[in-house]
Amino acid sequence: MTADESTTDDESALADALWTDLLEDTRDLAEEYREDGWDAIVLEPTDIAPVDSEERVGLDVTVSADEYDVVAGLIDDGDVTITAADVYYRPLAAEETDQRVALAVERDDASETAIFVPLAYDITAVRPAFETALLEEQLLVHVLAAPDDGWVSFSHDDPSLFLEKSDVRAWDAE
Repeated sequence: MTADESTTDDESALADALWTDLLEDTRDLAEEYREDGWDAIVLEPTDIAPVDSEERVGLDVTVSADEYDVVAGLIDDGDVTITAADVYYRPLAAEETDQRVALAVERDDASETAIFVPLAYDITAVRPAFETALLEEQLLVHVLAAPDDGWVSFSHDDPSLFLEKSDVRAWDAE
């Protein structure tokens, strides 16, 4: 993940530590799924950004072409139909940070396939996308390698699972 140029060194170090911990936890959880007989695909995003265009709204999660091809192949071929998801939101590591991290585990219980999508985002940067998601009661997470090559979208009907309650309260108060 790349750090926003406007962040301080301390904020950047915290973001890096949160991201590293999240990736480690993601790999550990995926291994637990594998031990239970599931196919587990772990994505390692290179960028996560809000998107609000005519084509799509939500979070764009950029991954390597190889990772995208695996996910798109499973979904496009009809081998996997995502029917459930778990969201693991990590509480704030520091009070005065805008950095948030969460893990979305997209599941097909029938085929016992899980796609692990770790997410890190600056709450200020993603606010418009989340406000739209909260109003529409749907957060879309779009996995892509390059926007022109297409994307795979995962839908979450409770966007608040990706936020601190204090974030939503602060927005409501404005």
